[in-house]
Amino acid sequence: MVQSSPKRAERLSGIVERVSGTGSGDVRALAEEFAVSPATIRRDLQLLEDQRQIARTHGGAVATDVAFELPVRYRSGHHREEKARIAKRAAGLLPHGPLTLGLSGGTTTLLLARQLAERHELTVVTNAINIASEVVPRPRQKLIMTGGVSRTQSYELVGPIADHALSGLNMEIAVIGVDGISARGGLTTHDDIEAHTNAAMIRRADRVIVVADGSKIGKVCLAGICPLAAIAVLVTDASADADEVEAIRRAGPEVVVAP
Repeated sequence: MVQSSPKRAERLSGIVERVSGTGSGDVRALAEEFAVSPATIRRDLQLLEDQRQIARTHGGAVATDVAFELPVRYRSGHHREEKARIAKRAAGLLPHGPLTLGLSGGTTTLLLARQLAERHELTVVTNAINIASEVVPRPRQKLIMTGGVSRTQSYELVGPIADHALSGLNMEIAVIGVDGISARGGLTTHDDIEAHTNAAMIRRADRVIVVADGSKIGKVCLAGICPLAAIAVLVTDASADADEVEAIRRAGPEVVVAP
């Protein structure tokens, strides 16, 4: 398996966004934009084609004809610093001592899981394969993972199997990642099945914290997860639209802005 360094991961993300946004990309133009050699770009394009993110052509690449959201492994470079600050702030909101914590999929929830590596007496309930892989080697933490159907886009297990597993569990806190949160639309995401599974986790938690960088604030996506009344805290960053943050705060949740 090809391993991507953080710098390469960010470049891959940028290439996919460029090709998807314009419909195509030229090797030489991409090499100039990302300040690497044409040979490096060709290797990147081959990897992205292997991952079915783009289709290669003579001299470049074109967007695939299937609409998709960028997988977590390519989105991790987006707003990375903001997400890291949000994850650190959210970790500080968790009580000390024994805790059963639900974590949905998402880049920020993955970073939060890493923040908790030294916690003892922690039980993590998750439907995210990449979060589970972070937790499972830790001898002082317990992992409970749902079953379900995997989503390549988010590394989450979703659907009736996941929903049924969650229905028998109780969590003190659930930390949920979203694609959009607004006063008008509540919590939303791109996929209706994923939304249903996230809602199932929220229903089984005593307290719900949402983590969302500023780009998600005010955004309304296809599938609704739950209204704002179902969550206790939103943790975001200073780039979030101030008017929308105030509207969310007026709707009930506490809003914490990571420094």
